[in-house]
Amino acid sequence: MSRLTDSPAWKALTAHRDAMRSVHVRDLFATDPRRFDEFRVDAAGLTFDFSRHRASVETRNLLCALAASRDLAAWRTRMFAGKAINHTEDRAVLHVALRGGGGLSGAAAQVREEARATLTRMGEIARGIRSGAWRGASGEAITDIVHIGIGGSDFGPRFLMDALRDLRDGPRVHFVANVDPDDLGDALAPCRPQSTLVVLVSKTFTTIETMTNAEAARDWLRAGVGAVLEQHLVAVSNNVTAARAFGIAEANVLPMAESVGGRYSVWSAVGLPLMIALGPEAFADLLAGARAMDEHFVNAPPAVNAPLLMALYGVWYTNFFGAQTHAVLAYARRLDLLPDYLQQLEMESNGKRVDRDGQVVDYATGPILFGNVGANSQHSFHQLLHQGTHLVPIDFVLVDRKSARQPFRDILHASALAQAAALTHGQSAPGTPERDYPGNAPSTTIVLPDLNPHTLGALLAAYEHKVFTQGIVWNINSFDQMGVELGKVIAKPLIGAIGSGTPPAGVDSSVAGLIRRLAAK
Repeated sequence: MSRLTDSPAWKALTAHRDAMRSVHVRDLFATDPRRFDEFRVDAAGLTFDFSRHRASVETRNLLCALAASRDLAAWRTRMFAGKAINHTEDRAVLHVALRGGGGLSGAAAQVREEARATLTRMGEIARGIRSGAWRGASGEAITDIVHIGIGGSDFGPRFLMDALRDLRDGPRVHFVANVDPDDLGDALAPCRPQSTLVVLVSKTFTTIETMTNAEAARDWLRAGVGAVLEQHLVAVSNNVTAARAFGIAEANVLPMAESVGGRYSVWSAVGLPLMIALGPEAFADLLAGARAMDEHFVNAPPAVNAPLLMALYGVWYTNFFGAQTHAVLAYARRLDLLPDYLQQLEMESNGKRVDRDGQVVDYATGPILFGNVGANSQHSFHQLLHQGTHLVPIDFVLVDRKSARQPFRDILHASALAQAAALTHGQSAPGTPERDYPGNAPSTTIVLPDLNPHTLGALLAAYEHKVFTQGIVWNINSFDQMGVELGKVIAKPLIGAIGSGTPPAGVDSSVAGLIRRLAAK
């Protein structure tokens, strides 16, 4: 057994789990009419309802004791002080410093000052474009932004731009990530080179998918405006030399802190298209919402600490009930891309099988995350949630948009609340087992008071801190991603081979056969 599974806190939870197996959540509601008040947490303007979990107050206390036994508070302090908690890469983890909050020290405070300088330059670019002072080579104002990145350089700004599209009062924004040429072609189709700014996002300026798309976009710009592209290209990268060689003015190269991973980077210059489209004030509100959740995470006691409890209930089901998946159901069309964003954040961070000591773990780590927008998902996979054989913890995300039209708002919210209640309480149907709903499916309901930069900043920061907390409990490094590298290494020699139809030495027969098939005329 590992030090985690052999710890007194873990053993106490194991014994408690055995006692809780026969407990149904509907009985917990029946015996405690104030259960909602007991398990509700308000944080950074958001409401988190944890009352629908297979948990008593004792459960919550034991889970909090587990976090304390893993030295969570000290790890949190190290992160906010800029210590190198990403041990495999010997790096600090400082996305929190990008939000500019107090309570930072050491290297974190330094990164905060660097982030402020970058924000100033981002603001200058954004205001220049929004006012029309920044013009293209032919003298036209910028009407379209084409953002080229992949992974963490794409998911965050893409999700937020989609979620906040109603607030856009600046240029249109188009996103390109896939190296499939249709992705770039679709993005460029509504644009004109004379009025387009291309933003290239690559920390190293060597990411093959991004640079392939970047070169094609540069060719498209040159065909429309000529060789002078300084007013049409901006880079977010640490490789200033490569960016300048590409044709980007040094003043138009915005830095990315080495201590900020891609999936945590939307708070940085990666968010430049958001600032241009929505305005600097909106971007400042996004940072403020995240900063408010940071402060809550640092200061709130464990029993009322929303990100901490999100993490611990996840541990409860993953490790003590065998849950292998987690669903996110956002009852707001504008949050359609939230599960996509969270898939990378959670599964790239905590999809690990080796702990910080280099030992293969003997317990489950990050579950598979999936989801869709409600109420569409009710007509898709909810059947499995209600009557399937898998335990699937769920996050319901609601937006209390009081300005929304009735009856739309009422029907949407009623659907969400009804699904949560049905999954909790179930239904007995004697004599007709196909109509029997077992219930007892755990869920958290998160309510945003509105859909705006501040509330979304708080929501995303809550999930970031959830991931951090689970990583500490599981004793894994949530901030590297070694697993994504092997495929890149294998792909490099295959690129030319596919063109020639000649497999390189050492590949298996499947790869060799498919290379010949793909090269066949």
